[in-house]
Amino acid sequence: MPRLLRLSPALILLACLLALGGALTAQFGFGLRPCILCLYQRGPYVVSALLALAALLPLCPPRLRVWLLGLCALSFAVNGGIAIFHVGVEQHWWHGTAACVPVAPVPTTPAEMMAALSAPPPPRCDQAAWTLWGISMAGFNVPASFVLAAFAAWAARALGRR
Repeated sequence: MPRLLRLSPALILLACLLALGGALTAQFGFGLRPCILCLYQRGPYVVSALLALAALLPLCPPRLRVWLLGLCALSFAVNGGIAIFHVGVEQHWWHGTAACVPVAPVPTTPAEMMAALSAPPPPRCDQAAWTLWGISMAGFNVPASFVLAAFAAWAARALGRR
């Protein structure tokens, strides 16, 4: 079995951990607060990490490993779709979901009013918190997700032929 194929679940797990680590570093290390669509994009990485971890287990039957990698491919493809939607919201090509523009409750007491005034506004989905060369994190997530989907699909198909 080619080495890359044998290592594919570990590489998928590593890619997921790097993506999640990067998102958490941006959030907690650099103060970039994620919007709801940013948080939605983390979900498929968590799902794929758990699937890849299960595929790495020594007792995982080969046929199940193929299915787990196929589900990783599907999860990454879904994530690519979420990222495309997010980029479209950022570029004002279309409107985001209702959760993209959080509405704060109306304060009813002076203490609630002071708390509302001192809290930072919730992050909006249509305003990128960070860009590099004009590309947001969601924009970078689009090709990353589809490359990972293609890799996971290739690995599943190759392992399924064995």
